[in-house]
Amino acid sequence: MSAPDLHALPRLPRDAEGPVFAEPWQAQAFALTLKLHEGGAFTWPEWAAALSVELARDPDDNGSRYYDHWVAALEGLVAGRALAQPAELAARKAAWAQAYRRTPHGQPVKL
Repeated sequence: MSAPDLHALPRLPRDAEGPVFAEPWQAQAFALTLKLHEGGAFTWPEWAAALSVELARDPDDNGSRYYDHWVAALEGLVAGRALAQPAELAARKAAWAQAYRRTPHGQPVKL
C-alpha cells in the first residue's frame, strides 16, 4: 500500500517538516489512523472524505478543535466498518477519562 498523501487532508496543522501536534493524544490519533489505513481498514480518499464531513458538520475556523474532528471521523469509520462496536468505544473513552482524572499533572496517563 502506498504512503498516504497528507496534503490531501483538509486544513491539517503542519509546518515545514510535516504535521504538528499540540498534545500527545493528537499524535496518537494521527498514528492510529495511519496504522489502520496501512492495515487496509480504509483507503486514504475514504479517510479524507470522512474527515471533511466532520469538519463541515461543525466548522472550526481557528483549528483549535481539528483533532477532535479527526477523532470523530476515525470513530465513525471504525464503527461503520465494525472494527469496534460503539459500546467498546464508549467503554474505552470512559476508561481513558477515568485514568486522566486520577493522573497527577505532568505525569503520563496509564490505562
